[in-house]
Amino acid sequence: MPMMTRAHYRRELVAWAFLPVLMGVVEGGMISVIAKNAFEGRVNNAWLNFAVAVLAGAPAFANITSFLWAALANGRDKVRFMVALKIATAVMILMIALLPLNAVGLVLLTLLVIGTRACWAGVVTIRSTVWRANYPRSARANMAGKLATIQAFVIAGTGWFVAEMMTLEENSFRIIYPAAAIIGTIGALVYRGLRVRGHRALLRAEKRDGSSLAMVNPWQLVRVLREDRDYRSFMVCMFIFGTGNMMITAPLVIMLRDVFEMSYRGGMLISGVIPIALMPLSIPIWSKLLDRMHVIRFRAIHSWTFVAAALVMLLAALLVEPILLWVAAVLKGFAFGGGVLAWNLGHHDFAPAHKASQYMGVHVTLTGLRGFLAPVLAVGLYELFNRVFYENAGSWVFAICLALNVIGAIGFMKMHRRMVARREKVDFGEDGPPIQPPAAG
Repeated sequence: MPMMTRAHYRRELVAWAFLPVLMGVVEGGMISVIAKNAFEGRVNNAWLNFAVAVLAGAPAFANITSFLWAALANGRDKVRFMVALKIATAVMILMIALLPLNAVGLVLLTLLVIGTRACWAGVVTIRSTVWRANYPRSARANMAGKLATIQAFVIAGTGWFVAEMMTLEENSFRIIYPAAAIIGTIGALVYRGLRVRGHRALLRAEKRDGSSLAMVNPWQLVRVLREDRDYRSFMVCMFIFGTGNMMITAPLVIMLRDVFEMSYRGGMLISGVIPIALMPLSIPIWSKLLDRMHVIRFRAIHSWTFVAAALVMLLAALLVEPILLWVAAVLKGFAFGGGVLAWNLGHHDFAPAHKASQYMGVHVTLTGLRGFLAPVLAVGLYELFNRVFYENAGSWVFAICLALNVIGAIGFMKMHRRMVARREKVDFGEDGPPIQPPAAG
């Protein structure tokens, strides 16, 4: 890292070695497996499946609150604001340990998970501004990649530990979740000492501009999309592509239990632990690629890895072949490595410095919207196909996921081609490149 950023980077490394434990115990794929297994037979199965959908989509759905966090953090100390959100997350995770295993407990679990993810959406939204201030563009993807690697190892390790403990003793979550809350609080206290370069000037610019305050009205995000044509097109492609990705997890968790008859260990490994654990293998590759190119071109390349994972998942479901589930989990992990980088950093290729949080707020809010719609839609189609057609017809919901992935990937490719064509017009003028004289002879 550049000399001026090393102190910031060092403290972030230490803090993010503790903080991901908070997300490890409520990660969508893992908490939905816990709910599916722990509440099975204790609540109505149809309601349980839709609760699984909400829990699987909670990490994305809760992001719809990001516009509120962008507004509330406007002109305020960024580090202190994030620390408060992290402490609130730890408190709610502690409360999960007290829940009864009945219908009331399932409702409260769902609400608490959404609450933790809502607070974390604020952390992600505001963290974007801190990264923009502390790290230069040329080193940002490398920095984010290393932090994401640490987070991946911690979340995957946490998930594996929870899976093993829940397999041995179902009530072990009453000890695991308080421990996770304590560890996360340590990370928050370490993060409290972080400094933001040019913090005062940044806060003055935010107060003067006032655009983040306007974001307290969610309809104001339309203004950002209307004014920035490129970002609007990018968000349309992301919405289609991301909807396909977010539709996969909930029906997968249901099938892992009802069709493949896997319990805590197998379900959590396939739905969460393996994809997250394998992210660090691909992050160095993707970070080097992202450092060298615009996020549009990056997405035009990277998105096809998710297409490959969705295709294998479809085959695994149709053929009821467990081996293909493990292959799909590996491919998903490789795709996640690039996805986490582009998701956290991509908006910087569009946003002015003082509007980084606002652009990220738009991006995260739209992610929340599809996080609300996609899992419930997927489970609804899964249940409908099974009832109307034949047993395991719900597997065809993965074909819809695949189709959306392909449409989004093609959209990124078209955006990249338009960007290249526009750049050539700027370089050579509206009439194209100059006509070269014929070669001598």
